[in-house]
Amino acid sequence: MMRIDCFFSRKCGAESALKENIARALSLEGVTAEINIHRLSDAEAYLKGLKGSPSIFINGREVQPQELTGFT
Repeated sequence: MMRIDCFFSRKCGAESALKENIARALSLEGVTAEINIHRLSDAEAYLKGLKGSPSIFINGREVQPQELTGFT
C-alpha cells in the first residue's frame, strides 16, 4: 500500500486543500493510500531537514517541495 506523509508547519493553512487534492488524485487513479498528517514546530522541521510547508513524502521519498530552503 502507498504511504503519503504530509508535514505542515503549525501556522500553515494548506491542510484541508491538500487533503482534498490528494483524495481527488487517489480517486482518479484508483489507488488507495495510508495518509499521515504531521504538524511540526519550526525546530522539529529543521531537525527533520524539511524544506517547506507542506512537505510531502510518498513511500518515504520527498515529492514536494523540491529545491527550497526554510520551513514556513
